[in-house]
Amino acid sequence: MDEPTKVLFNGECPVCSTEIGHYARYAGKNGLPIRFDDLNTAARDGWGIDADQAARRLYVAHNGAVLSGMPAFRVLWAQMPRYRILARVTGWPIVRPFTVLAYDHILAPLIYRWHIRRQRRSK
Repeated sequence: MDEPTKVLFNGECPVCSTEIGHYARYAGKNGLPIRFDDLNTAARDGWGIDADQAARRLYVAHNGAVLSGMPAFRVLWAQMPRYRILARVTGWPIVRPFTVLAYDHILAPLIYRWHIRRQRRSK
């Protein structure tokens, strides 16, 4: 049997936990072989990624490869029937650079800065 697709996400991030929580519920309801690991738990140890690096973007392990950012989202979406079209469209050569730009240079850094601010406030 194939290994399940694994997702590493920040469960302390309101944006991340809401989005990934939605995917986890969908995967659970549909019996999809996807495992969701919160980087703030011991589950992160199996990834070989430190907490700060893991908080900067989404990571997905699939078929022996670990991907991050938009490629990770595309792999995750491709595993879920409802989101396969989103995986395909965001992978089109004309669309892909814009999705990478939006996630890697705008959304992920913004969400990471929110994460750092939340951490500082909680100390």
